[in-house]
Amino acid sequence: MTQEFIVETAKRSLELTILVSAPMLGFGLVIGVAVSIFQAVTSIQEMTLSFIPKIVGVMVAAVLFFPWMLQMLMSFTSEIFMNIPQYVK
Repeated sequence: MTQEFIVETAKRSLELTILVSAPMLGFGLVIGVAVSIFQAVTSIQEMTLSFIPKIVGVMVAAVLFFPWMLQMLMSFTSEIFMNIPQYVK
């Protein structure tokens, strides 16, 4: 194994991690901004108000995107396992 191979594999792993987590983080961000705007408009300054909508939004995103996330992770993992003989050389 060369340094380039290790760096490339680490880069692909980090890219996949960011790609797989992006839908849930995006839903949480959008809901957080919407709740913050709602709190600013209504002058409700309850700190715990944003937690429940964010949790529900992230769970909805996880349910909606789970098949896609699972397919991405399985293809990456199977590619790693199938190429083990090449990595050992």
